[in-house]
Amino acid sequence: MHELSICQNVLAQVEQMAKCHQSSCAKRIVLRVGPLSGVVEELLRRAFDLLRPDSVVENAVLDIQTCPVVVLCPSCDKESQVPVNKLICPHCLQWQTTLVSGDELLLLQIEFLPNNLPENVNYLEKAHV
Repeated sequence: MHELSICQNVLAQVEQMAKCHQSSCAKRIVLRVGPLSGVVEELLRRAFDLLRPDSVVENAVLDIQTCPVVVLCPSCDKESQVPVNKLICPHCLQWQTTLVSGDELLLLQIEFLPNNLPENVNYLEKAHV
């Protein structure tokens, strides 16, 4: 399960950003995961739940956004959303396409609660990574 090591790396980045923003509490983490990234969303969520206790993300929400597989065709110069197992151009049937999106694994956003606010205040500082 490589999702565990991926999650460990994401949490290390979140902890580093928390230090930069002088916060000890991340409230929300947004990831973009493509279907060709090799990451199984359910396993990533399980790894997150396993690693969250006694950390900066202990009470954080993990928001995983999926993105479509998109290819660019060099013959007709069109971008198209395609199925995961069929990366050919649906317009001209060219098989030598270029992958535009679908293999991402990106840490998009982290929301922090500043240390000097009471826990019942809903103010969140957004940090884009």
